[in-house]
Amino acid sequence: MGLPIPNSKLGMWLFLGTEIMFFTAFIGAYLVLRIGSPGWPDDPKDTHIHVWAGGLNTFVLITSSFFVVVAHEAMGVKNFKKAWNFLGFTFLLSCGFLGIKSYEYYGKISHDILPSHIAENDEQAINKVTDEMEDVVKAEMTRHGLKGTALEDKRTALQAAIGEQKGETLLQLHALDAFDGKFVKLKRHTRENVSLSIAAVDGKFDRTALPAGARLPSLTLHEVEVYVADQKNDPQLKPLMSSVHNPHPIPYGNLFASTYFLMTGFHALHVVIGMILFGMVLMQGSKLDSGWSDWVENSGLYWHFVDLVWIFLFPLLYII
Repeated sequence: MGLPIPNSKLGMWLFLGTEIMFFTAFIGAYLVLRIGSPGWPDDPKDTHIHVWAGGLNTFVLITSSFFVVVAHEAMGVKNFKKAWNFLGFTFLLSCGFLGIKSYEYYGKISHDILPSHIAENDEQAINKVTDEMEDVVKAEMTRHGLKGTALEDKRTALQAAIGEQKGETLLQLHALDAFDGKFVKLKRHTRENVSLSIAAVDGKFDRTALPAGARLPSLTLHEVEVYVADQKNDPQLKPLMSSVHNPHPIPYGNLFASTYFLMTGFHALHVVIGMILFGMVLMQGSKLDSGWSDWVENSGLYWHFVDLVWIFLFPLLYII
């Protein structure tokens, strides 16, 4: 009585039903958020999404699904060596998929396209540059064993260290001292929202000559962009500026990054689980027999689902 299929296959279909609901929630939420967010980032220069990489991964998964079908058919005719070989090809292709995905992730991480890290307006972009420069100063101070976080203490510690060192360390300290001066200037102008074209005297801006109600020119993103570019082009400061990202606001960038990493991350996790299922079969080697037929079939069903999910994610994240 009951359905003429193994319990394991019925269980896999029921499990895939829950998986469909799982990813449908993600995809549905993504569509609602994207449609309801005018100005959603879609420029590859902002998102660092490469259509060719997603397309290549689509080809890789479709090919791997075909190999799974061949392996399943080989199990049915008891050609276990052929089944093992094609499951091995599938495993290698899944490694290739994760390798391409890692390359994509690296591109986003290196440009700090991460949830809660993205500046979404000019003010946030300027503050992010300032914070990153401050982090560099703190890290370099710690690396050289210098203490003092207050402005006066920091300058005193740097000047004292410069007077005591020589050789390569002295050059590094001179660079840090110059970098810290650039940071202090930007921090001061950012805090008081004053244009970099206005010079400060003894750390203060002269407002005495301003008419009543007038303000000094405000700091602009373009000024900061030029300021950062100058420091990155300075041979002395370039090494220290390597971890400071160019100021570039991306509206809805954090929402984009959150949905992108959530959906592709969970999909990549499912790819890893599929690799484990295939790996269990591959570990049998020459001992592979018909007792693993249901395992291969069910693993194939799971793998086809993983492939199908990517067929939806690819156009939604990469093309549309």
